Amino acid sequence: MTAARHNLVLIGMPGAGKSTLGRHLAERLGFGFTDTDSVIESAAGTTLQAIVDARGHRALRQLEAEQLIHLQRRDHVIATGGSAVYSADAMAALRVDGIIIHLHADLSVIQARVTDVDTRGLARAAGQTLEDLYAEREALYRHYAELSVDVGPLSTTAGARAVIAALCEPRAPRLASPLA
Repeated sequence: MTAARHNLVLIGMPGAGKSTLGRHLAERLGFGFTDTDSVIESAAGTTLQAIVDARGHRALRQLEAEQLIHLQRRDHVIATGGSAVYSADAMAALRVDGIIIHLHADLSVIQARVTDVDTRGLARAAGQTLEDLYAEREALYRHYAELSVDVGPLSTTAGARAVIAALCEPRAPRLASPLA
């Protein structure tokens, strides 16, 4: 059994609710909240979309990996960008002190929520559709996740409750702080 960890790390597709649900979850647990897309934009001094437009999706993935590898947080809910799972080193760094939770939503839910594919700053190859991205990433999310919670049909509040319930399961990884 591994030692108790201090952070919850949310992974999943854009539109799955990592930022929205993550903020609610952090508030409910009395944790801080970090949106790593904001961390990347702050470090780069520009938007994710501007990075993709100027340097390509691989450059965004590299910047994301660098920021995640050096991210130092304690008692935080960390909402990663959807492409965090392309870096094994970044995922390993996040797992040192964080429980990796996949927020799953069916493709139809993602399509309904993500209507700004061309301006959202997605780390995707030219011509790659949201469907292509979903097919490619879903296996990676499942590979890295210690817990997977289907939050697609749930409200933000219900989704946060579902994550907490999953963390309370006997076989779930242990969080150092008590759950609310």
